Amino acid sequence: MPAPVYIGLMSGTSLDGIDAVAVRFDPQFQLIGCHSEQLPEFLNQQIRSLLAPGDNEIDRLGILDLELGKAFATATNNLLATCHLDKSDVHAIGSHGQTIRHRPEHNFTLQSGDPNTITEHTGIMTVADFRRRDMAAGGQGAPLVPAFHNALFRSSKTNRVIVNIGGMANLTILPADPQADVLGYDTGPGNVLLDSWIKEHQQLNYDKNGDWAAQGTIIPQLLEQMLSLPFFHEAPPKSTGREQFNLLWIQRMLTLLDQAPNNTDIQTTLAELTATSIALAIKSHNLDKAEVYLCGGGSHNQYLLQRIQALLPGFTVGTTTELDLHPDWVEAVAFAWLAKQTLDNMPGNMPAVTGASGYRILGSVYPV
Repeated sequence: MPAPVYIGLMSGTSLDGIDAVAVRFDPQFQLIGCHSEQLPEFLNQQIRSLLAPGDNEIDRLGILDLELGKAFATATNNLLATCHLDKSDVHAIGSHGQTIRHRPEHNFTLQSGDPNTITEHTGIMTVADFRRRDMAAGGQGAPLVPAFHNALFRSSKTNRVIVNIGGMANLTILPADPQADVLGYDTGPGNVLLDSWIKEHQQLNYDKNGDWAAQGTIIPQLLEQMLSLPFFHEAPPKSTGREQFNLLWIQRMLTLLDQAPNNTDIQTTLAELTATSIALAIKSHNLDKAEVYLCGGGSHNQYLLQRIQALLPGFTVGTTTELDLHPDWVEAVAFAWLAKQTLDNMPGNMPAVTGASGYRILGSVYPV
């Protein structure tokens, strides 16, 4: 009998769609198939409207929760068709949901995308709500993917750093020493500020290949001002989100400048902020000859990759393609793995990463 199939669903802070993967983990990892489902524009707008406080939030959240559940179910069913799988072939779905609020300073986080609806519309057991148990144990509830990175990517021969560049950026330190702790935390903005700025000024969803940022010049005063934010100097564990890094924050930073710069130079400086905050975090661990592997949507931004490599002389910088997993699917696979951990009664968090008081079995199970 073949090993169980798990499906992982991920919709990140970039709001660029739902990533769905079908995988097996035994006897070794196998990516069976993948599918990306674009979010309907009305859902994208509803999500964005809830990312900041506003009117009638409870009703709007309730409606969004149901509609996102249907969208996650549609992504799953389309994945099954793509992979020629039947629902009976799948043991469980692991769904991250769409983060609406992440407030570790208040000890709560909120992801939308009703798992009851996912189960009902797919006929497959769903595991969801992974973050709040870690928070109940005193953790940040994020990042959760370092436990998966440790399971799949750790090497006994060399130090590795996995950097996920989604809306936010987070890293995982995987020491070659098997006795050393895995570390992981959010480093700050990934694509979120770049996407917000180009959307505001060029009506584009993202800066393809970093082409716009590559045309400008870094504004030292703006970069220094942004890097003075206390978050960048806090010791981990730490996590962040759109609550901190958003278009209004950029505009506040601009009011502190001596003169108004042009929009292209601002985009260049926002890219430098992402690259610099990642590089400074990696350097702070004094790793010897570490290999750095990027994943997430930001791994396609060639200008950003060039800047990260330039800021990390002596490190080799590549993508997780070199580790046999395409960078677009790493997070979705992580939530399939977390669902397996839950159903195997195994912990899904790493206390050294999140700050929780101990290892915990994460997630709630929604049976067929």
